[in-house]
Amino acid sequence: MRELRIRTLALAFVAVGLLAWAGARLWQAFGSLPGVPAAAPYVLALIAVALLAGALSLRARLKAQRERQPGAKGVDPLLATRAVVFAQASALVAAPVAGLYAGVGVFLLEYLEIPARRDQALTAGFAALAGVAGVAAALFLQHVCRLPEDDDEGVRPGTAGS
Repeated sequence: MRELRIRTLALAFVAVGLLAWAGARLWQAFGSLPGVPAAAPYVLALIAVALLAGALSLRARLKAQRERQPGAKGVDPLLATRAVVFAQASALVAAPVAGLYAGVGVFLLEYLEIPARRDQALTAGFAALAGVAGVAAALFLQHVCRLPEDDDEGVRPGTAGS
């Protein structure tokens, strides 16, 4: 399985952010832009906390397993694989969602004198920050589950070294 790159996620964030900003301008030109969901920052923050908790738990268990501590509970490879898949899927969703809220938030900066739009801009900003936190936690979980590098670069599993 290939690791996600920050560059890919940043590109998704920026591209969706620009599209969201342009879409919000267009929507406002033809009518009133709908509100930003108040629960968005909380949901994204909850996902970020779950990813971080999983990463910290797996990191502690892997460390105990590597150091062969007595009573250390091992990590099932299938569990680690599922954690990586969850982390990558979360990052691939959180980056564009954070970009969406960032783009809408930047658009709403033009309307800060209107109290309702100011509140929506704050909500969109917090949602974008929570989305970025989710991406960071997902990348950390992916890093925790990475296999250690082989010491012998020329020897691969299943081949004889010379």
